[in-house]
Amino acid sequence: MAGRERLLVIGGDAAGMSAASQARRRRGPDELEIGVVERGRHASYSACGIPYLVGGDVEDESSLIARTPEEHRERGIDLRTRTEATEIDLSGGRVRVRDLEGGAERWEHYDQLMVATGAVPARPRLPGADAEGVHGIQVLDDGIRVRRVVERDKPRRAVVVGGGYIGLEMAEALVRRGLEVSLVDAADQPMGTLDPDMGALVADALRGVGVKLRLGEPVEGFDTEDGRVTAVRTADRALPADLVVLGLGVRPGSDLARAAGIETGPTGGIVTDRRMRTRTERVWAAGDCVENRHLVSGAPVAIALGTHANKQGRVAGINIGGGYATFPGVVGTAVAKICEYEVARTGLNEREAEAAGFEALSVVVASTTRAGYYPGATEMRTKLVAERRSGRLLGAQIVGREGAAKRVDGLAIALWHGMTVEEMTGLDLGYAPPFSPTWDPVLIAARKAAERVEEDLRSAP
Repeated sequence: MAGRERLLVIGGDAAGMSAASQARRRRGPDELEIGVVERGRHASYSACGIPYLVGGDVEDESSLIARTPEEHRERGIDLRTRTEATEIDLSGGRVRVRDLEGGAERWEHYDQLMVATGAVPARPRLPGADAEGVHGIQVLDDGIRVRRVVERDKPRRAVVVGGGYIGLEMAEALVRRGLEVSLVDAADQPMGTLDPDMGALVADALRGVGVKLRLGEPVEGFDTEDGRVTAVRTADRALPADLVVLGLGVRPGSDLARAAGIETGPTGGIVTDRRMRTRTERVWAAGDCVENRHLVSGAPVAIALGTHANKQGRVAGINIGGGYATFPGVVGTAVAKICEYEVARTGLNEREAEAAGFEALSVVVASTTRAGYYPGATEMRTKLVAERRSGRLLGAQIVGREGAAKRVDGLAIALWHGMTVEEMTGLDLGYAPPFSPTWDPVLIAARKAAERVEEDLRSAP
């Protein structure tokens, strides 16, 4: 229809489809045409569920898909999968796209452009890194591929490279599938977003289920035979491998935007304002490809999480649709299940607090997830990081069994509102023996941190 505006979205997962859906809710097809290009075969899926698909907790990949391309099209969003954006022409208001099945290329016009290109997994530039059997885990197709390899080829030995969230979750998934699993990391403890003392608890959990940890050993290369990986090499050893999974983290997938002249920041993410507008007229961005502001440190950060992507996409879509919404920033809250343990963090760890210019104090307390006499009570450890003198909460970490991790939500709220640990001691938290001791672990940690701050003040010159 002549005269209607056209929104083109690059990327069909959390941020892109949230933006498209919100814009469609506010502007009908007669007013706004919406096109989405997605290079993968799937859209609107839970990337966080991929390790559980590989491990067999989720039986079918369709369970991870919130809405199919056909369902989006029925709602007036022209979503085309296996279509890759290769160039953005800002002056011409168009994007070059390529059909990955047939190879044909064409230009797509836009009046408003939404960039939701996600994150790019780190892949080492080492000998053999591109060999058959070396797998990155980023999109749903990756998870489907690894699951098929496990079920069809029956590999015996797997090596996971990298001890971040995805590496640890994939190590557990492969153990559950009956493989012998080794995990290699250049760091001295897994999960570098935690302080080393808390990361050591995670290491113990992995060893407890049979994962062989090779910590402090950077990978130097991959041995191959006939183009297929046979081992992972470090300076100390060669680890035989029928299957290798890379879990080395991700970076913002901003290359396409940067090449077009769209501004990126020091983290490599696209710079946006609170409404998710870039500094280029008519161009918006959201999700793992953008840079965020950390509400505790004030520094720019790139944190790849589906929660942020969905919220940012929603904000962008509301604004594109003529409404008003903002995304204020992040505090870095994340949870994970690693073997029997639940792991959570929010705000800054000790290293990050120091880098941000804070003088910090920390406490670690041991408590239980339920009243000690109630069946199923297990130990959990809570670590709080607080600013010296002021006692302002700067960050928190939790490692424990069932019932531990989601306590981080209350700590994230305290961070969001700039509470001190002394103020936190009076929080009115829920109590019943099946859920908590009389003194919740959060309150115990807050009380100990407040005492530590007070002691520090008394001893100050």
